[in-house]
Amino acid sequence: MFLCNALFAQDQVVHAWASGADQRDLSFGFTFQYVSTDFKIDKKPDWRSPFYDPATGLKLTDSLNSISSKSSQGFAIGFITRYRLTDHAEVRLTPMLVFADRLLEYEYKDANGNPLLTKAGINFNNTLEQQVQTTMVEFPLSMKLKSDRLGNFRAYLLGGLKYSMLISSKKQDANASPIDKLVKNVNGFASYEAGIGFDIYFEYFKFSPEFKMSNSFKNVLVPENHPYSRPIDKLFLHTIMFSLYFE
Repeated sequence: MFLCNALFAQDQVVHAWASGADQRDLSFGFTFQYVSTDFKIDKKPDWRSPFYDPATGLKLTDSLNSISSKSSQGFAIGFITRYRLTDHAEVRLTPMLVFADRLLEYEYKDANGNPLLTKAGINFNNTLEQQVQTTMVEFPLSMKLKSDRLGNFRAYLLGGLKYSMLISSKKQDANASPIDKLVKNVNGFASYEAGIGFDIYFEYFKFSPEFKMSNSFKNVLVPENHPYSRPIDKLFLHTIMFSLYFE
């Protein structure tokens, strides 16, 4: 009898951890995120062609061998607003400030075809890297589906939509020559996302590590007539996020 009472009391203490956060209809928290981004690139049919200065007609770059996008790392911070629908479902709004650059790499047929290196008098590398520097505000709205709670642990799946809005990017001179131009992204776009995570309950808070992926619905490229934008038809942003939530 004493043993049964002790076990029952322990069970009650375990389920009281995190101050009963899951039993509240509305709760709040904050998050830190590691972000990795890259582009899915759709090229134009003539993307390999050399680029000629539209003003002078002079050849500025050699033919292209490839255009690729390497993963670039960044981070994000944000807040959580959570609304409970049922014991196993909730809606989350997690506005975030995201600091993450994006990279494009251009490989030219000839080392002398790399415009920036040729301009500097360096002729030993046929690869050029373009960095798209951005700071964004994002508004993800997600549905979270949770398993039964096992002691101080439960797993969950989530999916939803988010809107991303550019608030800062690298500036460039409007009168710069074509080889000094930068690739630009649109100021706002929507994405879909899906992920998996775990809720771990401590005495005074709930801690949730989460892995999530997202992809933009539409093209994020601002088309311009310079050597780095002209060969590309569309850019789609792919993002991987590892998040730590505290509620």
